[in-house]
Amino acid sequence: DRPQESHSLENKNRSKRKRCEVWGENPKQNDWRRVGDWPVGMKNIGNTCWFSAVIQSLFQLPEFRRLVLGYSLPQTVLESCRSRTGKRNIAFMQELQCLFALMLGTRRKFVDPSAAVELLRDAFRSTEEQQQDVSEFTHKLLDWLEDAFQLAVNIKNPGDKSENPMVQLFYGTFLTEGVHEGNTFSKIETFGQYPLQVNGYRNLNECLEGAMVEGEMDEATASQSVKYGQERWFTKLPPVLTFELSRFEFNQSLGQPEKIHTKLEFPQTIYMDRYLYCSKELIQMKREEMKRLKEKMVILQQKLERYMKYGSGPARFPLPDMLRYVLEFIATKPVGGAAPTQGSQTPLPPSPAKPHVLELLEPNGILEGTDTRTEDGPFFLANSSPQPKSCLVLQASGSPVGLSECPAPHMVSEDELNLVRTCLQRWRNEIEQDVQDLKESIARITLSIEQIYCDPLLQQVPYRLHAVLVHEGQANAGHYWAFIYDQPRKCWLKYNDISVTESSWEELERDSFGGLKNASAYCLMYISDQVSRLAADEDKGSEAGQFQKEVEALPPELRHYIQEDNWRLEQEAEEWEEEQSCKIPQMEPSPASESQDLSSESAPDQSSVCEQSVRSLSSEHALIAKDQTAKAIANTAEAYEKNGVEAALCEAFHEEYSRLYLLAKETPTPQNDARLQHVLVYFLQNNAPQQVVERTLLEQFADRNLSYDESRSISIMKVARAKLREIGPDDFDMEEYKRWHEDYSLFRKVSVYLLTGLELYQNRKYHEALTYLVYAYQSNTKLLLKGAGRGISESLIALYRRKCLLKLNEVAASLFVSCEEARVAEGIGILNELIIPCMHLMNNFDISKEDLDAIEVMRNRWCSYLGREDMDAKLQEKLGELLPRLLDCSTEVIVLKEPPKIRPNSPYDLCSRFAAVMESIHGASAVTVK
Repeated sequence: DRPQESHSLENKNRSKRKRCEVWGENPKQNDWRRVGDWPVGMKNIGNTCWFSAVIQSLFQLPEFRRLVLGYSLPQTVLESCRSRTGKRNIAFMQELQCLFALMLGTRRKFVDPSAAVELLRDAFRSTEEQQQDVSEFTHKLLDWLEDAFQLAVNIKNPGDKSENPMVQLFYGTFLTEGVHEGNTFSKIETFGQYPLQVNGYRNLNECLEGAMVEGEMDEATASQSVKYGQERWFTKLPPVLTFELSRFEFNQSLGQPEKIHTKLEFPQTIYMDRYLYCSKELIQMKREEMKRLKEKMVILQQKLERYMKYGSGPARFPLPDMLRYVLEFIATKPVGGAAPTQGSQTPLPPSPAKPHVLELLEPNGILEGTDTRTEDGPFFLANSSPQPKSCLVLQASGSPVGLSECPAPHMVSEDELNLVRTCLQRWRNEIEQDVQDLKESIARITLSIEQIYCDPLLQQVPYRLHAVLVHEGQANAGHYWAFIYDQPRKCWLKYNDISVTESSWEELERDSFGGLKNASAYCLMYISDQVSRLAADEDKGSEAGQFQKEVEALPPELRHYIQEDNWRLEQEAEEWEEEQSCKIPQMEPSPASESQDLSSESAPDQSSVCEQSVRSLSSEHALIAKDQTAKAIANTAEAYEKNGVEAALCEAFHEEYSRLYLLAKETPTPQNDARLQHVLVYFLQNNAPQQVVERTLLEQFADRNLSYDESRSISIMKVARAKLREIGPDDFDMEEYKRWHEDYSLFRKVSVYLLTGLELYQNRKYHEALTYLVYAYQSNTKLLLKGAGRGISESLIALYRRKCLLKLNEVAASLFVSCEEARVAEGIGILNELIIPCMHLMNNFDISKEDLDAIEVMRNRWCSYLGREDMDAKLQEKLGELLPRLLDCSTEVIVLKEPPKIRPNSPYDLCSRFAAVMESIHGASAVTVK
């Protein structure tokens, strides 16, 4: 009779969730599973990253999580609820319960929120409720939760919202006092998500201060001389305090919204005392003090500016520097000057090793057309000593001044030199001291302003940062994720759809403050210090232990729902494994498999279809080693003549086995991978069963493609084939044998994909190269699941896949900004067909930091084109259509165009080709291998 029973039945009847697609999500089925107590991600079902960010932030609040999971209504209330909105709110609450239950107890790495999201979307699809933006979605979500809980509150206290747990957790009140048209007013209002304007502020406290004080509010208010002004004071703060940062504004000239990318800093702990009504008197005193300090700061800065921008003309310079330049001028010795005359005139001493005034001033245009008169001209005249008239006339230089010569006085007396030098030096020292005093005063006032609210009386109500919701992109397109502080681990985690990774405050600052790129915080969630301490006390020990206690406390139907979903996960894993085991690599027919048996003793094989397919594959691997087999047989001439054909076969078998065994001991490298030389090297390095190794080598000597012009080869082949026929189906596991040969065939396929991709890459054919490299990586992943030696180095393929992708992204971006229609279309085609699918494939659970950085570089390249004035509106519109797919790595099925067919088992020397291409890539010139 529980209210959730009907809902539980609906859950059972839901269609089975779709299994992972190889090209859509990570093909490693082990990576679908949750690891220990690690938090789970959330599937993006198409532009729902905002929902994931909001729900993850709320789920990680223990009090909110308990409220949702403990929600229940009596049957009488359910039956009496007739309104459409009421039924919808209850249904949404139940879907949220199921989602939270899975987030607690699932064994999956991520959960599917489709049912809850669709209810929200349906509301916005209706005619009376049009979607505005993500903030509208968030407000709607909290409104529905509030209404759903109000149904339970109304049983005891109808209409009393103060008893609503959602209101108690998220809503506070503030008092507005002010003057309007000379009349004072006062009113109390309720708030949930408190909106803050970002533009024009440097940090969160400045934002809040700007929101709390508008207009003029001072002592003049009492006499009603102020026509408008108001102050806001928080009278009640909620346990969860949410700030909504308004980073979007409407551009009237463009007729569309724009995002504000300015930098805004916010602290990990904010003290709310300075915004509380109970601190009003102290804060008003602080604001008055702040006002006086800022006024004094303005006066000091103006004084300093007069020193640092001195002059009456359009060009102004620091006065201390100007005096220094004059000192250098009078101390400069003229080049080729006349000898000093006896008496009062003397040549100037050598110039000190300082920059010449001509070199310092000429680039700024000071010597041309500059007004040499200054505001302090009379001061200089009044303080200068009278000079002999004869000393005022400077003698003309005997020759034109060279371009490399510095200006210098033609003649100056010792008295003049000493007087001017003494005055200038004294004035310079005085001015430098004045400048230093001004700078020190400004520094002291700056420190006082920064510390004005660092009063112990104003640090009694701390709030700790719990979550930061981030938006990347522009107003009309973008991607959302969240940074959430994990209390048990004492670190920040990044929740990005299905991915949950450990982060840091430094990464949070880089992605959330804004100013550097197109990503910035749009919502900050702080929790009171009391809530933070309670959460810390509850989370002592492991998070898994806490979650397990909460799972055990769930109603039976929710526990059953978790068990059913975990059971479905196991079923999906089993089905996936069955599908993988049934997949046989498609090979082109080999001439070896189509040739007829030349032996007169041969009869049609009576083996099963499975055995025939295995023999076809193993014969292809024998054909690869044809030359090596012929050489081994050639070395048995003496044994063949003395002891017969069986002795020759035995000797060739053991010698070839010994050679391959020693070869298998070598460590594979990209330049020298012996696994490509022979299938048995691959088998021996991966510890294949001895029976598989021996049969493979025997089939090598039984291959029909050996040299038939020599009787010894034909005889050895016939004996080997006879021995193979003696092995019955009960003596050997052909399924296991088939799997080993399939693995080697796939290994060679990966090698050819990689080799072809590298050769195309070195020839700058990035478009074709990327497809081969992507398929090499995806196919190699299947091999590595069985062991590190089964495939090629994953980091090697990833390195060149990343390099190729970055090169191709540069090509596509250059084509796009060319503004030529055909080239733009080509760039968009490359982006849609190759770059975006490849980015989606890379963005899986265990993505490397290097790949993440590469994806970020590519995204930033495209985001940098948004809002460019030199790009027409149509191109901006196309960019707006591309960015959602580029920024939002959803779980849509991604299918890349397959590369051209290859023949992985062709008997070509792949080893020398690999050595050549690696030498070429790391060397200076291309190497071509025929």
